Amino acid sequence: MDPVAALKQIALFLERSGEPTYKVRAFRKAAAIVADLPPGELDKRVKAGTLTALPGIGKSTAAAITEAVTGGEPGYLTKLTEGAQSPVAGGAQLRAALRGDCHTHSDWSDGGSPIREMAEAAIALGHEWMALTDHSPRLKVANGLSAERLRRQLEVVAELNVELAPFLILTGIEVDILLDGGLDQTDELLAEVDVVVASVHSKLRMPKAEMTERMLTAVANPHTDILGHCTGRLVTGHGRPESTFDAQSVFAACVEYGVAVEINSRPERLDPPRRLLTLAEELGCDFAIDTDAHAPGQLDWLPFGCERAEECGIGPDRVINTRTADDFLARIAARK
Repeated sequence: MDPVAALKQIALFLERSGEPTYKVRAFRKAAAIVADLPPGELDKRVKAGTLTALPGIGKSTAAAITEAVTGGEPGYLTKLTEGAQSPVAGGAQLRAALRGDCHTHSDWSDGGSPIREMAEAAIALGHEWMALTDHSPRLKVANGLSAERLRRQLEVVAELNVELAPFLILTGIEVDILLDGGLDQTDELLAEVDVVVASVHSKLRMPKAEMTERMLTAVANPHTDILGHCTGRLVTGHGRPESTFDAQSVFAACVEYGVAVEINSRPERLDPPRRLLTLAEELGCDFAIDTDAHAPGQLDWLPFGCERAEECGIGPDRVINTRTADDFLARIAARK
């Protein structure tokens, strides 16, 4: 078994199951070290038992490398694979229908991995496409992309799409919804990217009437394709309460303007809550089931969103990322 692929797969399983970051990084670092070795050196070190002499290779990673090189699946990977199961009980049929993920991040903003690594993980999970939606410039804490950096990213994505075909990385941005409802990037660039996820990240406790107007303005913007994690809540750790807004008005506007409501699958978000998902479904909204992944293993968090969608009566026909990339892009072009 290819040792680099084995190490990356171990890292992905560890990440998906919420293991400590240091463990995940150890296997990814080992994969990078092995990939950079000159031809023949890996086999020599395996035979001589000197892998751990390489900085960044420990006992666990050395054992996995040795087992992969000598022709078998590493025991560590086998254990993780055998213990792997869906983190939720429902949503399997909907998960099987998903072709892509509309909301992902890379190390260009606050993600932990390069674009290529995110794309390769998506391919391994069976995705046909993913939208790269790093943060916009106002979110400095997340290293949001200036217009210049976003333009450079578009060039990088174009090159990767040639190399990774037929898999497709859609260009995009998670753009901040400003206090007045404006979007935090130039109209020119918002028109150029494939997917715009608009999200509130600041002043989450804004009074209900003001937050409603803010969100309605953003939804009415012709560049907005998806309304991201609409309540802003966090349900783990210290938690964070939901933002208050007139959900009926906001979801009705989403229907009017063809904006999909995101079902955010991050375990600490699970946003929106079920009562609002049910309301959005009843009003006729379309949805995007997304991971908001900031690392490769998090791309496998889609089952969390799929289960919630199923519980609220949302079928594949209402979920925009059940479509092929061409059909998905055609849907966005048609609503604009």
